[in-house]
Amino acid sequence: MSAMAAAMDGGKYVRYTPEQVEALERVYNECPKPSSLKRQQLIRENPLLVNIEPKQIKVWFQNRRCREKQRKEASRLQTVNRKLTAMNKLLMEENDRLQKQVSQLVYENGYMRQQLHNQPSVATTDNSCDSVVSHGQKSQHGQQSQRGQQIALTQNPPRDLNNPAGLLAIAEETLAEFLSKATGTSVEWVPLVGMKPGPDSMGIIAVSNNCTGVAARACGLVSLEPTKVAEILKDKMSWYRDCRRLDVLTIIPTGNGGNIELIYMQTYAPTTIAPARDFWTVRYTTALDDGSLVICERSLTPTTTGGPVGPTTAGFVRAEMLPSGYLIRPCDGGGSMIHIVDHVDLDAWNVPEVIRPLYESPKVLAQKTTIAAMRYIRQIAHELSGEVSFTGGRQPAVLRTFSQRLSRGFNDAVNGFVDDGWSLLGSDGSDDVSVAVNSSPDKLLGPHASLALFSSLGGGILCAKSSMLLQNVPPALLVQFLREHRAEWADCSVDTYSAASLRSNNPFAVPGLRSNNGLWANQVILPLAHTVENEELLEVVRLEGHHGFNQDELVLSRDMYLLQLCNGIDENAPGACAQLVFAPIDESLADDAPLLASGFRLTPLEPKNDGAAQTRTLDLASTLEIKPCNGSTRHASDSTSASHSRSVLTLAFQFAYEHHLRDNVAIMARQYVRTVVASVQRVAMAISPSRVGSGVQLGGVKGSNGSPEAVTLVDWIVKSYRVHTGAELINGDCDSNGDALLKLLWHHSDAIVCCSLKASPEFSFANQAGLDMLETTLLALQDIRLESVLDESGRKNLCSEFSKIMHQGFGRLPGGICLSSMGRPVSYEEAIVWKVLNQDDSSAHCFAFMFTNWSFV
Repeated sequence: MSAMAAAMDGGKYVRYTPEQVEALERVYNECPKPSSLKRQQLIRENPLLVNIEPKQIKVWFQNRRCREKQRKEASRLQTVNRKLTAMNKLLMEENDRLQKQVSQLVYENGYMRQQLHNQPSVATTDNSCDSVVSHGQKSQHGQQSQRGQQIALTQNPPRDLNNPAGLLAIAEETLAEFLSKATGTSVEWVPLVGMKPGPDSMGIIAVSNNCTGVAARACGLVSLEPTKVAEILKDKMSWYRDCRRLDVLTIIPTGNGGNIELIYMQTYAPTTIAPARDFWTVRYTTALDDGSLVICERSLTPTTTGGPVGPTTAGFVRAEMLPSGYLIRPCDGGGSMIHIVDHVDLDAWNVPEVIRPLYESPKVLAQKTTIAAMRYIRQIAHELSGEVSFTGGRQPAVLRTFSQRLSRGFNDAVNGFVDDGWSLLGSDGSDDVSVAVNSSPDKLLGPHASLALFSSLGGGILCAKSSMLLQNVPPALLVQFLREHRAEWADCSVDTYSAASLRSNNPFAVPGLRSNNGLWANQVILPLAHTVENEELLEVVRLEGHHGFNQDELVLSRDMYLLQLCNGIDENAPGACAQLVFAPIDESLADDAPLLASGFRLTPLEPKNDGAAQTRTLDLASTLEIKPCNGSTRHASDSTSASHSRSVLTLAFQFAYEHHLRDNVAIMARQYVRTVVASVQRVAMAISPSRVGSGVQLGGVKGSNGSPEAVTLVDWIVKSYRVHTGAELINGDCDSNGDALLKLLWHHSDAIVCCSLKASPEFSFANQAGLDMLETTLLALQDIRLESVLDESGRKNLCSEFSKIMHQGFGRLPGGICLSSMGRPVSYEEAIVWKVLNQDDSSAHCFAFMFTNWSFV
């Protein structure tokens, strides 16, 4: 110890004994950053550290924290390096594949040039193709399919599916074709989403171009071992939201350690006007020589078996899965490299033409199936690594189950399968809303849920649903609006048909109704869980101040709770389906709570270039027989129709009812859904990008749409600014009047908003920049209050200037931060406030705010 003390006195490095290090490590594990008092107490209580100065103890802890930080950083960098190495390998393989594809295309191009060069001499003597061209496209497709089956039957003799050798031959052919799609050039792949920088990107996503059916492909990395990835991917019911049923009928082991499975699968239809699809497939799981796992699958059809395969199921259309599957390769240092291929022919010919793009779009397939699989695997990897925190004590698996149950419940409501107990009620004379009833809810929800939902008098479930076509309305934006502004569509402007349903205090009776005065006191969104890329949000919505009514008296005020799922609010994801689904719950939110799902789904369609693009919402039923128009019939105003987007909106609302009140609830449900449809159409018209700056865009606010009231308000705003500041608000033609002045203010570069003179000021008007800054529309503007936009500093500045503004009519607030309606921070250089005076009697009409040089932080 004397030598150590001498070393310390000399200012040299202190060498700690193993016993001293052990004592310090024990303290470090409990408290990595001890205070001065804690260090002194440590020295007093531990004889081994008596001869060490407190300063040296402090240095030791500093060094220890630094080493821990370096160790973690080194480990992180090693993980990143492994990912980058694997990603580089993946990119090199993809580059090699693309080089092969280029070489093949160059060869085909040269061959076609040679054929075209020699074509004239042949064309003059061969006109036999004229008779073929005269046939319709659909009949030509059928003839080609028939010829293909005939050729297949001659090339492939009938195979006995009860014979393992016949199934193994089909499985080996499927494996070879799948690998040629996953790593070869048998399909021309077009990139869908480019590589994002960094090792944690989704991967390489591509879709097919000019191939039979539609196909999508994904390549990426996950931090799970191949066997775990294979286990997850084979369990389609857990991640493929469109999968209703998957039955493994037969499992046959193979000599190479793999197995062959015969599978029957049913998938939901995305809308109410097309039948669902089913598949009979063979799935082959095996290992390759390099240690990779392969799961490949294809439909059993007369083409592959030489004979009929599988019985048909009522209510379903048989679709075909072409060779598809998953190639899972182990990476050095852990993790897996995954190649996913989905290739299907959904028999699009038997669906209405207006929604046919849903069945012919590889982008839709990529989002719903291929990318969904990749995202789910990455989500599980994050959960297993501990990167996902629990919410409210619930495990991630429980929260995932909630999401799956909501999606499944909504799909069941939209499809209304007979074997689930659904049957259609007669129409009331209009086909815009269909109503189905289920008097056996235990088939859907189970007996336990039925007891919780329905009284001893007996009851069932009633579903009112509809589909419509939306023109030029971004699905992500509309769903985001519906989520944030429930009061704009959740309107109960019908008679008290639901009174008897609510009499039993059943929270599942009527989803999403407002209180009797037409307004919710407040909507509070409480997040429960979100996925890695925030493409899916699970949350609880508390609707405060809800009032239920019976026929005689007012029931006590109470809050209402909804479990809500929001998907696809990323506007940059091509082909993504946007969805808002919710179900009434009680405050406890038990893990086995029954969920009666209702909501909205918007699925984008491919842009149509061959028809006049309409800029309004349409009842989908009225467009089912519309045929493509010739270019000669296009109006001059539709020259930009190629850029107009279309989407299918499907909405379904479920209600619990008692048997003797079924007809009353059906009338209420129809009227309620029609009210919701009208509200959604109004919102869609307002948020359509083509409406910006137009008269229709201003139609959501009272006194707008170029009306005299709107022109008068703008005139007051401009003149009041001139009176109070001595300057001109409009830099253009200051003498402009009427609609011209309104247009100039609407396009003003600074955000201009007006609010009422109430104790809690509400916004009443805003120009386009103001709406962009607040991330809202004129329809929802009146639901926003000034105090929710200004931060604490802004409110203090306004209070200090308020007296001056009231007396002088004008004030300036220093720059700061405010919040949009979506909660995003917005910085501004200065806020100018002035009183807008009624020019008739010089009374104060409202306040106007102008936020200069604003931008999102």
